Amino acid sequence: YSGMYKVAPTEGPAFFIRKEYLPGIDFDAIDVGSEYNEEQTEIFLDAGLTCAVELKAVSYLARAEQSHFGLSRKLREKGYDKTMVEVALTYLEARNYLSDERFARAWLHGRRLNHYEGRTKLLAELASRGIDKETSAAAVEEFFSENDEYEICCKAYERFIKRGKEGEKLIAAMMTAGFSYKLIKEIQDVISPEEKPCP
Repeated sequence: YSGMYKVAPTEGPAFFIRKEYLPGIDFDAIDVGSEYNEEQTEIFLDAGLTCAVELKAVSYLARAEQSHFGLSRKLREKGYDKTMVEVALTYLEARNYLSDERFARAWLHGRRLNHYEGRTKLLAELASRGIDKETSAAAVEEFFSENDEYEICCKAYERFIKRGKEGEKLIAAMMTAGFSYKLIKEIQDVISPEEKPCP
């Protein structure tokens, strides 16, 4: 694995380390037969465990985009140390293997396939996944530049009508789905509940 080095101690199993995970150790001075005190040995062992965290994180990223928050939670649920998780994820973010921006865009695209939701709901959902306001706002803005918000609102309106919503309950359901009152009224003023608002 690029940038990782195998360490074979005289006692115990071999493991991998990365230069970035060795604070206080002169990496270039490491050589066959090098000896280290107890404190330095702990640094090596921590580096090995952090590499293990990184490899597990990469296995998740190979399946799908992840958020920092979500991936951190998954790794900690697996029993990995919180500090080592943060060190490994920070390394992956610095090299753009892990990106909240990419996750937000991918999540919105996937959400679009089965849900019809407005801005406030999408922003709230991204926030619940640990995405900061600025990143969420940019992703949602990009999403609606590529997807017609009026059309999505129409489809949500149609879905709620099919479920028997009408009047104030219909408006409340639409607002819960994240659509603005102005947009809801714009659709409601030109479409009766008996009609299908979308082609």
